[in-house]
Amino acid sequence: MTAHLFAISFDAREPLRLAQFWSGLLGREIVDDPSDGVLLLPTGDPDFRIRFAPHQQPKVVQNRMHFDLTSSSLEDQQQSVARALDLGGRHIDIGQDPADDHVVLADPEGNEFDVIGPGNNFLANTGPIGALACDGSPKVGYFWSAALGWPLVWDQDEETAIQSPHGGTKISWGGPPYMSNGGRDRVRLDVAAGVGVDRQAEIDRLLSLGATVVDADPRDSVGRVLMADPDGGEFWLRTPR
Repeated sequence: MTAHLFAISFDAREPLRLAQFWSGLLGREIVDDPSDGVLLLPTGDPDFRIRFAPHQQPKVVQNRMHFDLTSSSLEDQQQSVARALDLGGRHIDIGQDPADDHVVLADPEGNEFDVIGPGNNFLANTGPIGALACDGSPKVGYFWSAALGWPLVWDQDEETAIQSPHGGTKISWGGPPYMSNGGRDRVRLDVAAGVGVDRQAEIDRLLSLGATVVDADPRDSVGRVLMADPDGGEFWLRTPR
């Protein structure tokens, strides 16, 4: 059985403050994380949790992962932008073209995200979070397709994307040129082994797909192992204890 996407995890200097921003923007409930930090619960299948974990390292470079939020109309897009600003977000300039149909914003800790205009075919029928847009090579798209059992829905010009068989948010990788992570990815995937799957068997499966083990902490209360994908992007694997 493949692993499943448990959460998208954000480093946060103030986890609750950041969770409140995204809860207000997305309308999700806040709960405590069983390990540390706080979670935003999914709004339905196949949604994932959003996790905010305490970490004091300052943000110094652009994140290699960001959310693309969808809009049903221009008015809906404008309302989403206004709500984000009211909650403590801000406009930022990352070199985007003023003629682009998306608005680039940052949350209160500087994490970038886009509010996409209506009529975007790639994000059609995905949900409020249309995509987690990532920096990465095609081999990472192939890795995560196999790791999660999500089919490739895009594989062209060194860009890839996967999506759950049940629909929902896509995860996409934009191909070269690649960005620096500044020494640590502040946004990362948090995956969980399937029910009844042996801890070492799942680690071995991911290793066979091209992952590496960064750190396995026996003290972790939920049995997490820090691993890295074929591009070196770190992710959490939650396993049975």
